[in-house]
This record gives sequence, structure tokens and C-alpha cells, in this order.
Amino acid sequence: MQFGIFSVGDVTTDPTNGRTPTEHERIKAMVAIALKAEEVGLDVFATGEHHNPPFVPSSPTTMLGYIAAKTERLQLSTATTLITTNDPVKIAEDFAMLQHLADGRVDVMLGRGNTGPVYPWFGQDIRQGIPLAIENYALLHKLWREDVVDWEGRFRTPLQGFTSTPRPLDGVAPFVWHGSIRSPEIAEQAAYYGDGFFANNIFWPKEHFMRLISLYRQRYAHYGHGTPEQAVVGLGGQVFVRKNSQDAVREFRPYFDVAPVYGHGPSLEEFMAETPLTVGSPQQVIDRTLEFREFFGDYQRQLFLMDHAGLPLKTVLEQLDILGEEVVPVLRKEFAKDRPAGVPDAPTHASRLAAAKAGKGAEAPETPVGA
Repeated sequence: MQFGIFSVGDVTTDPTNGRTPTEHERIKAMVAIALKAEEVGLDVFATGEHHNPPFVPSSPTTMLGYIAAKTERLQLSTATTLITTNDPVKIAEDFAMLQHLADGRVDVMLGRGNTGPVYPWFGQDIRQGIPLAIENYALLHKLWREDVVDWEGRFRTPLQGFTSTPRPLDGVAPFVWHGSIRSPEIAEQAAYYGDGFFANNIFWPKEHFMRLISLYRQRYAHYGHGTPEQAVVGLGGQVFVRKNSQDAVREFRPYFDVAPVYGHGPSLEEFMAETPLTVGSPQQVIDRTLEFREFFGDYQRQLFLMDHAGLPLKTVLEQLDILGEEVVPVLRKEFAKDRPAGVPDAPTHASRLAAAKAGKGAEAPETPVGA
């Protein structure tokens, strides 16, 4: 099982001192956080993609390529790559290039995004969000697996005899997670291709994500990729941790109360009761995270959001020390207990290459989901 962090890259004023970091400071802070993640023994760093203030990560592959050059072990991912407003040809080439530079330490999480104005900025119609996601991924999937592609669809010009370059490293495409907050169509898409499904698991009650993950597992089995328990699931999570819970709540409350994503609404205590947000001691974070297996089954990747709402870099790095030293080692041990033998490990380039060489890399049929 993989543990890591993901960042949305927001530039938010620190409510405790009124200071707002510059874009340059925030970008550099994200890099520092990724390097710290590797230092403390985490497995994954993932960056979001945004094209509007107050966010800075408009070019995830640029950032991840830079981080790849400064790390040795860290798996690099996105959270999310916009499959609806990016050209699938550019996604195919950008991530194949990153895959080569990082020696395979790359996967990608695809999603539609949650910022409506992005669609017209990139020449698309938000009302076509689901059809765009389905068609664009069908093309991306094809581009990574066929050396010469002939293709025609609704949303971009046709391709004739086209080869995207470079080709995926070792002939193995980056592993794809389909991320979703609310759309059963995306769970269906992930299941159809035998890809991973990543449930945001932050802002909504667990019952909502239980339904999406259950649908994905059932449909994964329906399409012949394995049993429901063998489906590849990732979860988000949101924590703020200190040695004791009283300090954690006292320190995090001013950030929570004015955070753009959930401030000025339910109280911190109400939000923790209704969503997976955990603010407390290392043991409280451990206990709450271990509950996820009861709700969602055994899964492969757990990513935490820790650097948002104006939290200063120093505080985030302290959080990562606690996470790496006191939380994740226990989670690794506890999640390994009683894990059924048939539940797969988190996919890596090495494991997928070995499976391909062993002839286990069967592809989905050519008819796109939803067609």
C-alpha cells in the first residue's frame, strides 16, 4: 500500500498574521514539501492542476519533472490532470516524456475538475463534461498503446497515421487513476478499462464515496478484470496532527474557519463528524484512517491533503515529520494485517512491466465506455 500527500497549490492568506505568500514562494514551497515527503519515507507526491487564481500549479508535468530530478524513490502523480480541457495528444506526450525522465516513477490521475470557467478558456463546453472525459480518455488510452493511430471523434480534429512521441517507457503506459467526487460515469469508466479509481474522500460523508467505490468494484469485476476485491482503489484524506489533540484543534481552527473551501460554514467539530477530516493526535489520525478499510475495503493508495488554507511551510513540514515518523509506519503495519492474499499491491512501473512480460497485461475492448 502506498502513502503520500497531494497538494491543490492554493495561495491563501495566513489568517494568523495576514501574510499572503507570493506565487513564487508557493511554487517553491510545493517542491520543498515533495522533497520532504521522500525524506520522511512517504511513497507519493501528487499535484493538482488549476488555471485560475488563487492556485499556482497550471503545469503539473513541469513541476513533477523538476521534482523527479531531485528525488530517487518518490512516485510522482497528479491530482488531477484535466482530461476534459487538455488535448489527449498533449497529455500522452507530456506524461510519456515525464515517465522517461523519472525512470518510470510516474502515474496520472484524470478528472474533469471543479472550476466551470476553465472549459471555455480552453474552447470546451462544460455541458459536455462527461462525453469529453469519455472520448478524450479513449483516445489517450489508444495513443499510449498503438504506435500508429487513426482516429475520429466529436471534440477534436481527426488523426491519420499519427504517432505520439516519445513512446511510453518500456512499452508500458503510465498507470491511470480516474478521480471523482460525485460521478458514477467516471467510476464506470475506470472499471471498464481496468484502471484505478480515486475517491476524493474529503468534503462528503463516507456513505457517498462508499456508493461510488462499490459501483466501481462491481463493474471492474463485470468487465472481467478480476474480483471486486482486486479493483485498484485510492483515497484522499485530510489531516492536521500535533502531539496532542488539544494543540491540534487550537492551532488549526483559525485556518479552518476562513479556508476558501469550507470556511464560514459548519464548525470544525461538525465538519470532522460528517467528513473524513481528522484534526488531532497521531493516534487519532491512525484510528480514523484505519476505519477507511471498514467502509471501502482493502485499498492501494492513501493520499493526505496537508498544505492548504494558508498553513505556513514550516508548519506543513512539521506535519510531515509527524506523519512519516509516527503515523504512516503504524498504518503500514496495521493495513498489512489480515490483508487477503488476492488483494493487489499498488501498481508501479516495475510491477506492470513484469505483468506485461508475463502476458498478463490484457487490454480492454476497443469500444469506448458509454458508446
